Amino acid sequence: MAKTFPRSPSCNPHAERFIRSVRDECTNRLLIFDRGHAETVLHDYARHFNAHRPHQGRNQLAPRDAPDVIPLPAAHIARRRAVASLINEYRRAG
Repeated sequence: MAKTFPRSPSCNPHAERFIRSVRDECTNRLLIFDRGHAETVLHDYARHFNAHRPHQGRNQLAPRDAPDVIPLPAAHIARRRAVASLINEYRRAG
């Protein structure tokens, strides 16, 4: 298997984007205690990234959102703290 050079363009842009997001939004703001804590934080962030976080390439939809659903205006909003209380997720309440 051939080795790739550091910072090579188009190595794996999806993984690089995810790692950059994890660093910017999560791990640079936390003091990680041990491997179990790191795994918990990264698992929570991966769930948030794939299920809730809007992505510009998908017209501000999360990866698991259905593209044919038109969101209705919400009267009540519920907040959920995610990723060790670093990120807030908002959903329609009631």
